Amino acid sequence: MIIKRNFDLLDRFAFFPDTVGQFKLAGKKNGNWVEYNFKEYTNIVYNVSMGFLALGYQPGDHVATITNNRPEWNFIEMGAAQAGLVHVPIHPTLSEDELVYVLNHSESKIIIVSDKSLYQKISTLKNKLNYAKQILTFDEVDNAEHWTLITDAGKLHSVKYFEKVQSIKESITEDNLLTIIYTSGTTGMPKGVMLSHKNLMSNAIASAGVQHLNHRNKVLSFLPLSHVFEHMVNYKYHYLGISVYYAESINTIANDIKELQVDGFITVPRLLESIYDKIIQKARKLSFVKRSIFLWALKLANNYTPYKKHSIYDQIRHAIADKLVFKKWREALSPNITFIGCGGSALQPRLARIFWAADLPVFEGYGLTETSPVVAVNYSKPGAVKPGTVGPVLNGVKIKIAADGEILVKGPNVMLGYYKDLKATKEVIDDEGWFHTGDIGQFDEEFLKITDRKKEIFKMSNGKYIAPQQIENKLKESFYIQQTMVVGENQKFPAAIISPNFQELAQWSQNKKIQFRDYSELIKTPQVLKHFNNEIRKFNDRLGENERVKKIILIADEWSPLTGELSSSLKLKRKHIIQKYKDLVDAVYHKKEPVMVRNNE
Repeated sequence: MIIKRNFDLLDRFAFFPDTVGQFKLAGKKNGNWVEYNFKEYTNIVYNVSMGFLALGYQPGDHVATITNNRPEWNFIEMGAAQAGLVHVPIHPTLSEDELVYVLNHSESKIIIVSDKSLYQKISTLKNKLNYAKQILTFDEVDNAEHWTLITDAGKLHSVKYFEKVQSIKESITEDNLLTIIYTSGTTGMPKGVMLSHKNLMSNAIASAGVQHLNHRNKVLSFLPLSHVFEHMVNYKYHYLGISVYYAESINTIANDIKELQVDGFITVPRLLESIYDKIIQKARKLSFVKRSIFLWALKLANNYTPYKKHSIYDQIRHAIADKLVFKKWREALSPNITFIGCGGSALQPRLARIFWAADLPVFEGYGLTETSPVVAVNYSKPGAVKPGTVGPVLNGVKIKIAADGEILVKGPNVMLGYYKDLKATKEVIDDEGWFHTGDIGQFDEEFLKITDRKKEIFKMSNGKYIAPQQIENKLKESFYIQQTMVVGENQKFPAAIISPNFQELAQWSQNKKIQFRDYSELIKTPQVLKHFNNEIRKFNDRLGENERVKKIILIADEWSPLTGELSSSLKLKRKHIIQKYKDLVDAVYHKKEPVMVRNNE
């Protein structure tokens, strides 16, 4: 059957009950997995649709959710769509100012939050909200209206509203607005990206065409459904009948993967870096012999090429490395994993090779909220995977590289525009329909490669341009660097603000018998400064003359969305970071050098 609107997926379950009809949604309640089959799912969705109408909401109204991933998110998204309402999924970690802005800008009339803490947070903001009539909760919260108020109203008034829902469904076309997703706002207040049914469904179906998992598989979902990546992939899972289990929280991901023995998940590079860091930390505690074997296997993995035809000698070496080392990695996660989708920011090519060598295939892709999101992606087929690239262009999507290197995109996945912001829309979608991504890229044969953000590239005082992301990705290969940002606009040389991997650094310091009271004191010690200078020097040898980092700024802060240095999708908030460490950066370039800054020549 033809899928043009999101709720057509529910009919697909009924049409193919022996295949995609095995699909399940599941979330944990009181420590146990609660599963919903497609019949239960469909019934709840219809009650949500009828309930919205019974409560007085009309087609075109906006409903906001602020929640963790859970089956109920789908019930609201599908139910709202069938009734002609527009879903506005909002990330729970937004600041109070951002929440007020998004809820008012989106004109959301009803808000559904996940738990008590979010209910209390939104309740304190209620006087600042111009449109919201109701605040409901998914969890049971004292003195709060539960979200089943909607489904109960639907059941009670089903005779009156069932036919009306059917009529509304028939009137909805693929070009109708389905959702407004607010960008993470790395440079200011978020913009509302309007995505139609066609935008998301075309991308989900095209992505499904290069997905090797099917209705026999199950996946774990933990990236926020309020972000377009997990949002779209969620529909891809629906389309293929892949069962979706939603992680309880960010803290339960590893346990959930292992408990469920899932076949795959999608993630961001930071999580893979974290998994790798933990593997390295455990390896440091091994005996000399076992550690030597581990390092030998890691050296093999560094040069691994997916789907390459290896010599008998290389196959034997890899088989030994797998038996002694890599097999244990899979057992620590799930031995069933054959799919790890990765996006959101650049993945270190070295890390991709290592995971592939361990038979934990990582498929990196590229996209933006405005492109629903996938533009290009590596996938499971010989000749369709190349570490260091984001893969071939997705079917149905067109790409061209502008004269200045910017990636331009055209296709059914390109957004309708920014909500209530025609000027900003015209700035990014030209008269020929090309969306200007702001990313700089090039083709390596048929593989797309992202080199940097157009707005993040800066010019030094010698007239040479620097692409900071490429340098940052190389520096993050160090075990001792958690996050880094390269600076140096209009200056003579690049410098790097570095947030260390304090677990690794503390262990190194203990081995060197360095005494310290806290991290602020640790990063000022001469031994640590020398250690980081040596680390940077190793990477400078692999960089061009103008790209080499000449000075470093070690900071005792660990960056996160909560502290403001990273967006909710874990991208660097460069303006915020520059402002936060302005005095330190100024000191680097004006020779008023504080103790944590050392020349790295």
